[in-house]
Amino acid sequence: MAIRSILTAPDPRLKAVSTPVDAVDDGLRRLIDDMAESMYEADGIGLAAVQIGEPKRVIVMDLDQKSGQKNPRAFINPKILWASEELATFEEGCLSVPEIWDEVARPARIKAEYLDREGITQLLEADGLLATCLQHEMDHLQGVLFIDHLSKLKRSIALRKLQKAKRLRETG
Repeated sequence: MAIRSILTAPDPRLKAVSTPVDAVDDGLRRLIDDMAESMYEADGIGLAAVQIGEPKRVIVMDLDQKSGQKNPRAFINPKILWASEELATFEEGCLSVPEIWDEVARPARIKAEYLDREGITQLLEADGLLATCLQHEMDHLQGVLFIDHLSKLKRSIALRKLQKAKRLRETG
């Protein structure tokens, strides 16, 4: 397993639409393991492959990570089959948009289908943080960041903060 660098906005690679995975094989499982290690290293709860420069429809998530447990899950070629009209608002952040947090409203409940790391089709009914996180990560697969859900003003403020932080890191 290897820890990979996580791309940060406004890197144009984050806007790539990810391609479906054709086969679940050992190479893909290595990618999933690298993604999980990278996510843990960055203290995140979710990561899409595009965030490490691999535009494939692969997500790893571990909501137990915040409580000190490790229970990583892989979602390959995920699809939302149904989403509630009722919305839930959570304060979201993103490893690709460091130190920026804001409220985003998304469907409160979803039904999704995906392949697990063994290539077996799974169905999932989710609500709460699981539904929000899965939708957030699936947005990445379409080249959408959580700040794209914000007003134009809030998004431009967030991007200016990111640019300023990047300049400070580069000038050290």
